[in-house]
Amino acid sequence: MKNFHYFNFEDLRVYEFRIEDFQRLEEVFFSLSKSNIFLFDEIQNVEGWEIYIRTLLDKNKKVIITGSNATLLSKELGTKLTGRHLKYELFPFSYSEYLHNKNKKPSIVSFLDFFTLGGFPEYLRLKEKMILQELFNDIIARDITVRYNLRNSKLVKEIALYLISNIGKEFSYQNLRKIYALGSVNTIISLIGYYEDSYLLFTVPKFDYSYRKQLKNPKKIYAIDAGLINVNSVSFTRDSGRILENIVGLHLKRLGKEIYYFKKQKECDFITKDVNKKFSAFQVCYELTDENKDREINGIIEAMDFLKIKNGTIITLKQNDQINIKEKNILILPVWKWCLQKNG
Repeated sequence: MKNFHYFNFEDLRVYEFRIEDFQRLEEVFFSLSKSNIFLFDEIQNVEGWEIYIRTLLDKNKKVIITGSNATLLSKELGTKLTGRHLKYELFPFSYSEYLHNKNKKPSIVSFLDFFTLGGFPEYLRLKEKMILQELFNDIIARDITVRYNLRNSKLVKEIALYLISNIGKEFSYQNLRKIYALGSVNTIISLIGYYEDSYLLFTVPKFDYSYRKQLKNPKKIYAIDAGLINVNSVSFTRDSGRILENIVGLHLKRLGKEIYYFKKQKECDFITKDVNKKFSAFQVCYELTDENKDREINGIIEAMDFLKIKNGTIITLKQNDQINIKEKNILILPVWKWCLQKNG
C-alpha cells in the first residue's frame, strides 16, 4: 500500500475538529493525491465520525481506522458500521515480534527477557515500570470507570488488581461477590465484561459440550501481557509457572483459537478448537520434575482420551522430549520454540 491518505486525530492542532471539517480535509487530501485509500488514527475523538466513514464507503473508498480507545470496540462498530467493517485485533508483541523489534535471535535467554518485559512497544523501548502502571490506571479510569459511568472507581481497580494477581486460577462470580461484600452478582459479571472489552484481562471457560454448563462453571482469568502482570501484580512472589501459562494462553488466543481449560478427575491447562473443529490439548509446566511429571502427563492424557485425540503438547521453559504412552504421542517442547510456530 504505497499511496494513501493518512490523518491522526490526536494531533493537538486539530483539537476542535468537527464532523463538518471532514469535507475540507477531503479536499486537501485530493489536492495531494487521488488515492481511494484512507487511513485514520484515533478517529473516535471526532463525534459523529461514523457518518463520514459511511459516506466514504458508499463511494467505494477503502477505509482503515485504528485506535486505542475503547470507543472503537467491535461491539460498537457493529452498530455504527453494520455489515461494513472487518475487525483485526492487535495484541502486544508476540515473542517472534519481540525478537524482530529488539533484533534478537530465538533462545532461552531472549525468551526470559520477553517473559519479564512482555510485549508493549513503549515499555520495551524505555523499560520504565511507570509506563505499564500508568497504562493499567488509564484503562481502569478512562476505558472502564468513566466510559461506563461507574461510581466506585476504587472497587473497579481493586478487583482488577486481585484478578491480575491470580492469573491462571479459577474464579466464580459468586465468590468474587462474597470477597468484596457486594449485594448483587450482576456487578461482578458487568465488571468482568468491562475488563475483557478493554483488553485488560480475558477469561477462559471450562470445557463442556453443553454450552449451558460452560456458562455456569468457574472460569480462569488471564492478562493481556506478561509485563503488565509483573509490574502491577500485588502478589509478593512471582509465580513463574502461572506467567508461563499466561503467555501460552495469550499466544493461543492470538492464533485465533477457541480456548478452554479441561477439568474432570485431573486437569489440562488448555484445549483448543480451530475453524475446522479440530481439537488440540496443551499442558503448561515451568519444569517437569519427578514430583509433578505424573500429574502433568495424566492430566493431558485424560483430556486427550475425552476428546479422542492422539497427539498432545506439554510446554515447558526449556525441556525438549517426546513421550509415547497409551497409544498417544506427547511432545514436550521449550516454550521459546513453541511460540515460533504459527499454528500452535
